[in-house]
Amino acid sequence: MNIETYFKLSYGLYIVSSHYDGKFNGHINNTVFQVTAEPAKLAVCSNKNNLTTDYILKSKCLTISIIQEEVDLEYIGHFGFKSGRDFNKFEKINYKLSDLGCPVVLDKTIGYFDCELESTFDLGTHILFIVSIKDAQLFDNEKSPLTYSYYRNVIKGVSPKNAPTYIDKDKLSKLEEKPKSKHPQYVCNVCGYVYNPEEGDEENGIPPGTPFEDLPEDWVCPVCGVDKDNFSIL
Repeated sequence: MNIETYFKLSYGLYIVSSHYDGKFNGHINNTVFQVTAEPAKLAVCSNKNNLTTDYILKSKCLTISIIQEEVDLEYIGHFGFKSGRDFNKFEKINYKLSDLGCPVVLDKTIGYFDCELESTFDLGTHILFIVSIKDAQLFDNEKSPLTYSYYRNVIKGVSPKNAPTYIDKDKLSKLEEKPKSKHPQYVCNVCGYVYNPEEGDEENGIPPGTPFEDLPEDWVCPVCGVDKDNFSIL
């Protein structure tokens, strides 16, 4: 089987959010698609282990915030590689509440759907939600939405472990021979982010050409925030 075939499927990237008992949570989701026009309905697939999945099942509603193309890995890591059971994802996020009471992410998004849960389908590890659209709004019609292809090929990101499109990094490493590098590359054991010394981490003050062993002790993964001890050599 050629794993690269999966990468040719077209996906968007969204933040699916919900609420329960006065609490909010949301996660990155790349399995959202329209299934009917009149009445307008969407399908959303979510891992059973996600806290947001629990909230959706209890509140019977959710919002889908459409992420814009101009985002960084830190933004993706905040919603995609950290658990809402460990911290409040919305504490420092600019958001508003939808008519159904779910949070709508306003930072780095171009619009949203406010949805009511209609039915569910058990898919083993995931649950497929069929939802009806109660409201849909655009914030910015000029910016492009983020696609999984752009995220993977330009931003150089990978899928969270709970995502339907997740593929084990050991399988990914076998797809092609790695280019020779003066210094070895290191991969985050939590989210799969690869630190390439030739590229560095300029957004966090690490210039190109900085070997992994020369990174400051307080440097953390730009995606999920774990420290250097959670990295392994490729």
